[in-house]
Amino acid sequence: MLFAELRLAEPILRSVASEGYSAATPVQAQAIPIVLKGQDLLACAQTGTGKTAAFVLPILHRLFCSAGGDGHAGAASRPHQGRCLVLCPTRELATQIAEATRVYGRHLSPRLALIFGGVGQQPQIQALRRGVDIIVATPGRLLDLMNQGHVDLSGIQTLVLDEADRMLDMGFINDIRKVVAKVPQRRQTMLFSATMPQEIRRLAQAMLRNPATVQVAPASATAENIDESVYFVAKQNKPTLLAHLVKGLSMKRAIVFTRTKHGADRVVRQLQKHGIRAEALHSNKSQNARQRALENFRASRVPVLVATDIASRGIDIDDITHVVNYDLTHEPETYVHRIGRTARAGGAGAALSFCDQDEVPNLQAIQRLIRRAIQVKTDHPVYLNNAPGIAQPSYTPPRRPERQHGHRASERRGNGAAVAVDVAKPGGGVSAARFGGGRKGKFKLRRRVWG
Repeated sequence: MLFAELRLAEPILRSVASEGYSAATPVQAQAIPIVLKGQDLLACAQTGTGKTAAFVLPILHRLFCSAGGDGHAGAASRPHQGRCLVLCPTRELATQIAEATRVYGRHLSPRLALIFGGVGQQPQIQALRRGVDIIVATPGRLLDLMNQGHVDLSGIQTLVLDEADRMLDMGFINDIRKVVAKVPQRRQTMLFSATMPQEIRRLAQAMLRNPATVQVAPASATAENIDESVYFVAKQNKPTLLAHLVKGLSMKRAIVFTRTKHGADRVVRQLQKHGIRAEALHSNKSQNARQRALENFRASRVPVLVATDIASRGIDIDDITHVVNYDLTHEPETYVHRIGRTARAGGAGAALSFCDQDEVPNLQAIQRLIRRAIQVKTDHPVYLNNAPGIAQPSYTPPRRPERQHGHRASERRGNGAAVAVDVAKPGGGVSAARFGGGRKGKFKLRRRVWG
């Protein structure tokens, strides 16, 4: 569907066209007409599908219409008030939403306040005092300013919760409830989430009134234009493998995901020893440092950004060529969000994962979620050239056991290594494997069983 068919205001269409967009994504085509009618909305769509524009564009349209269509967003609310509140989990996502609002509303001049922690609150308070149309905020800092008397939510007409499942994971649920309690009962509410667990459904039932539901691309779906692969490598050899791949694959713009903040800093130091420019992004960094790292990465001054899962959602940077899962996440859905940083807006990209022996269960959980095997890489020049310090995995093609639904099959190998295999259910699935025995430090993938 073309944006022109969505009956958005002409100044908004002009801004969208200047950004090079003419056709709406599926979530935008379905959500925008619902929001324009004033109906509550529950939307489930994976990262990179255009959710931000799906609520920003109709919000700007309604502000434009409420002003009588005079080319502006309309008179601001009273000091400390706003008409629209957007809640999101991280500073980076809040900044991105605010930037999208400014870009799409460049011909409307909406008054906006961006509120998040990690920086001084005085500029945020001053923006609120001047009166705003749209408040974009993270829950913690917003609640803090509310308790100080700097924010009045009694004039809010539209409430948006973006990345609701992520806010739930980060422990914001109580803060969200406190904020929502201060918003008028008569309002339009939109809840966007990449996944739809029971907790999110309960939250939606408590907040939304007769909502329309939009579901696009389930969380288990990864983009078809992402080339996914996995390297089996011992933990101590991951730094060498990463350096070889960054140089050998000419990674022009790559995000490397680690499990911990200290791990991200350590990987940056290791890359720098190999002469590779890299910066870290995680919650221990100051807001200025985080913003500087993102700007350097966006401007290609730094080709590698090493980040925790703070960057797995809400970071919209064009032309990311590679995503590297340096540490495999134990949350399969997070894998989908991570690799969704590449191949955006119809482009192509590559997702590489490093898997040591302890991470095999994580890999199996990911493959169960996406319902297919990830290609195992053993023929890369890194292996063929016997690069120093890189473990070459031993992989045996699977041999189908006799199906015994509901039972477990086990066997003994010659060196005393016990392998236990969950027999796949009829229709397919991924087996689980336990490893034991063998020489210390040597990784050997004994068996993988596919139904």
